[in-house]
Amino acid sequence: MPTNFTVVPVEDSTDPHQDSEDRAVREGDERELGIYLSGDESPTVDSPFITTSDYDTRHYYDGKNMALFEEEMDSNPMVASFLSKLANYTNLTQGVIEHEEAENEDGVKRVAIQVPQMGTFIGVYLPCMQNILGVILFLRLPWIVGTAGILESFAMVFMCCACTMLTAISMSAIATNGVVPAGGSYYMISRSLGPEFGGAVGLCFYLGTTFAGSMYILGTIEIFLIYIVPNAVLFEDNMPNNMRVYGTCCLVLMALVVFVGVKYVNKLALVFLACVVLSIMAIYAGVIKTVIEPPDFPICLLGNRTLKNKDIDKCMKTEDIDNVTYTTNLWRLFCDGPWLNATCDDYFTLNNVTEILGVPGLLSGVISDNLWGEYGPSGMLIEKKNLTSVPAPDLSENFNTFYVSSDMATFFTLLVGIYFPSVTGIMAGSNRSGDLRDAQKSIPTGTILAIATTSFLYMTCVVLFGACFEGVVLRDKCGDSVKNNLVIGTLAWPSPSVIVIGSFFSCCGAGLQSLTAAPRILQAIARDRIAPFLRVFGHGKSNGEPTWGLLLTVGICEIGILIASLDDVAPILSMFFLMSYLFVNLACAIQTLLHTPNWRPRFKFYHWTLSFLGMSLCLSLMFVSSWYYALVVMVIAGCLYKYIEYRGAEKEWGDGIRGLSLNAARYALIKLEEAPLHTKNWRPQLLVFLNLDSDLEVKHPRLLTFTSQLKAGNGLTIISSVLEGTYMTRDADAKRSEENIKACMSAEKTKGFCHVVVSSNLRDGFSHLIQSAGLGGMKHNAVLMAWPSNWRQTEDSLSWKNFIETVRETTAVHQALLVAKNIDHFPQNQERLSEGTIDVWWVVHDGGLLMLLPFLLRQHKVWRKCKMRIFTVAHLDDNSIQMKKDLQMFLYHLRLDAEVEVVEMHESDISAFTYEKTLVMEQRSQMLKQMQLSKTEREREIQSITDESRSSIKRKKPAGGRTSPSILQVPGILTLEEEAQLIHDRNTKSHASIKEKSTSNSDRVHMTWTKEKLVAERNRNREGNMAVRDMFNMKPEWENLNQTNVRRMHTAVKLNEAVVSKSQGAQLVLLNMPGPPKNKGGDENYMEFLEVLLEGLDRVLLVRGSGREVVTIYS
Repeated sequence: MPTNFTVVPVEDSTDPHQDSEDRAVREGDERELGIYLSGDESPTVDSPFITTSDYDTRHYYDGKNMALFEEEMDSNPMVASFLSKLANYTNLTQGVIEHEEAENEDGVKRVAIQVPQMGTFIGVYLPCMQNILGVILFLRLPWIVGTAGILESFAMVFMCCACTMLTAISMSAIATNGVVPAGGSYYMISRSLGPEFGGAVGLCFYLGTTFAGSMYILGTIEIFLIYIVPNAVLFEDNMPNNMRVYGTCCLVLMALVVFVGVKYVNKLALVFLACVVLSIMAIYAGVIKTVIEPPDFPICLLGNRTLKNKDIDKCMKTEDIDNVTYTTNLWRLFCDGPWLNATCDDYFTLNNVTEILGVPGLLSGVISDNLWGEYGPSGMLIEKKNLTSVPAPDLSENFNTFYVSSDMATFFTLLVGIYFPSVTGIMAGSNRSGDLRDAQKSIPTGTILAIATTSFLYMTCVVLFGACFEGVVLRDKCGDSVKNNLVIGTLAWPSPSVIVIGSFFSCCGAGLQSLTAAPRILQAIARDRIAPFLRVFGHGKSNGEPTWGLLLTVGICEIGILIASLDDVAPILSMFFLMSYLFVNLACAIQTLLHTPNWRPRFKFYHWTLSFLGMSLCLSLMFVSSWYYALVVMVIAGCLYKYIEYRGAEKEWGDGIRGLSLNAARYALIKLEEAPLHTKNWRPQLLVFLNLDSDLEVKHPRLLTFTSQLKAGNGLTIISSVLEGTYMTRDADAKRSEENIKACMSAEKTKGFCHVVVSSNLRDGFSHLIQSAGLGGMKHNAVLMAWPSNWRQTEDSLSWKNFIETVRETTAVHQALLVAKNIDHFPQNQERLSEGTIDVWWVVHDGGLLMLLPFLLRQHKVWRKCKMRIFTVAHLDDNSIQMKKDLQMFLYHLRLDAEVEVVEMHESDISAFTYEKTLVMEQRSQMLKQMQLSKTEREREIQSITDESRSSIKRKKPAGGRTSPSILQVPGILTLEEEAQLIHDRNTKSHASIKEKSTSNSDRVHMTWTKEKLVAERNRNREGNMAVRDMFNMKPEWENLNQTNVRRMHTAVKLNEAVVSKSQGAQLVLLNMPGPPKNKGGDENYMEFLEVLLEGLDRVLLVRGSGREVVTIYS
């Protein structure tokens, strides 16, 4: 439906003189724009129009009427400017035309660029006719009709023509959905189905065009050696070698013509087309003439066998001249002498010789004899059906030299593969889209008319050949029965030479066109940079001629020539063309079904059912012609697809496959929402929290490595991070962070999605990600993060508070939590753990996640050789032997291979070490609550009390005793300045509450220390420490402790001792993660419990289940 535009003039109250100046400025700008647009720059797909210049931006929209939009002019031009650029846009020639170069008086070469002026008839119709009509029509169509019969031949022609017509309809829809530059089907498929399909099918189309050149050259040589200059053969009894020698010479000659200049090929194209048209006109004229007077081409039959008519002067055994009987040349062929009493072949003796017309004419009634086919093996004699003969043994060893026989086994599917190349060439119009006056009108009209015309010609030729020729002549491929004349030439009027010469030049022209088009298809693919190994073929001569592509084309074409058989080469190129046509139909069908907004073809006579019918027909013809060739071509296309997918450049052309993926993803997400996920389909969908350093680089890349090892490319993975601030101020940082994370994901081979959010604080950012990451049924069910290893030494307590809140939130939303301690010590993807164990400490049941994670890890090559061990804890009332048997049976039903061990942890008295640890922990917490210390002073106090605790524990250890694995390690020695500052802070801590406001802005006190003063202070503090230790050793203090904390510390100490004793040498330890306290006042104690629990272990993965079962014993 046409759209009507109404242009409303907007008057501005400005000075008329100023208006005239503005108009002059605008006209000057428009002239500059027109000059720029007429250059050699071809518009890109993403930006088809030239951007506004700075001068345009400043002056073009000066005025008061549009001041409301003046700030948007840089990104959004006004409609008047947009329409001006649209009108000045020139669709330059992008095809195979080489611009003529002319020298001016100064000797400087100029390129004369002309606006495309070709219409539908010259630009599309005639090129398609020339490419479709060719060698198969002249050399093989009569033989196909005679072998398959009129009915089967008609069905064959109809199928092939229907295939190309349906493909042309799909191609017309794609070609009228935008500008199609050079490349033809490659461009259409790649922009519709993506670079992978486009590159694979484009290369198939290139190979098909290249082998078409081989076929045309072989046809040229066949016409030359058999019908024009038969004496030029170099090998008398070896025609394939003659084809190879002459074909190679012809290929080199044609390649030189193409290399010198395509303009010569284009100039000769009209001559070649005239030859084709005149040849077809001669055929139809000859058909009409047969009604009046059949041509005189007699054939000689011995019995019902067709004889070669090359050396036969008369079709008779003997002749009477003046009542004297003489033997003929035919007698001498079958007898051992020219005498009447000579010994002759039995079949020759028993059967008579018959002479019939080879072309009896349209009204002769032979059409009824040629309705059905006559297939047979190689070497089968060509016999006339309605003639009887007396059978006899053939005594002659070379009897096949006398009779016309089939040179190959024939069957219907073989003939389909040989015939199909005669209907190819429908892309000739789309390849010239840059040279057309109105491509979106000319391509559909010209292509469909050309296919309709050629289809009519082929179908009428099938019927007319069957109605005019004798069946034995039609089955005579090389015309041996008509004195080595071209079979179709015997029907032509006024002379067979018209067809011979016309077909010869037609094949030459088609070969040149193939050698011209194929390198440019390869060049178009190479310039898209989708396949690295093809980039060299994107270069050429200074005028753009693809020299390297021509060399490769000649090399591949030589392979086809070395096959030396037109009948063997034709099925090969049929496969490549059918593959290309199949994907053209697929592209149209997908775009139509997806209803993409950009799918707006001007050609309206298409439907997705027609495209699917064409696609099905192409696929059927591939396997009908040759199933093994079809499989080979599919394997080649598949290998090219995977190569481009993994090694090719990333291209985004808005292709239909991406749209299909989006639709499929939407459908799958909706289906996932309809029913809850079953346990058998559960797998960890990870939300990974990454920390970034000050340079926005990933702080722990091994977390991504572990993710890839755990996921192995399966399931959902969301890599996320949070930046503090507002998005308006940190949008650039967010984008840079995302780029850095994606680069790290690529380096660590982690497949997933990246998501960086900017939030006012880290806690809110983590909370938003936990709640909203993912989409529909594809949401994460587990969170993976690193253990905050420096939570004690950090200047801010938010680090461990955020960690604990994350634990609480994942529990609230019923998601699993995985916390990796010492993540930087985890193995890389390149490492191979040749031995070792993955130890699972199953303390509480978490839904089976602890069992599933080691199994998933062992699927990766890094952990594959590690054995799995499962430890469970038995108490006093438990039967440890029965527990082990039950656990082994449970693992057997889960199909998991693991060693099982039950660790007995009997109730024991709480040790003094546990009490002391608990007392120090509680006193520190209480002290921090009562004293409103500044941030720096609080950290110093925590470190001081921890050091005192460790010193008292160390003194209590017996001499020579082994250090308990749960004892905290002594920190490094303080420097002189730090120790002096720490002593001063202790001395002044009693005044902190009074001076808090006045000292809140000062973190450190500057003073002068002498060595003597420092030694005195050390001695004084040592006495104070003794008093503190005495206070810790007082049992009444233990009785005042929170017994819940004492029990928890006791559990952490005892369980840590058990884990360290059993799994200290394990490659990885998986352990149940205890939940945080419901009372947030004990968060610091919770962190201390976890530290004691994990102490002495290298690689640890704390696991907190989601509350649902993730493994099942059922199939």
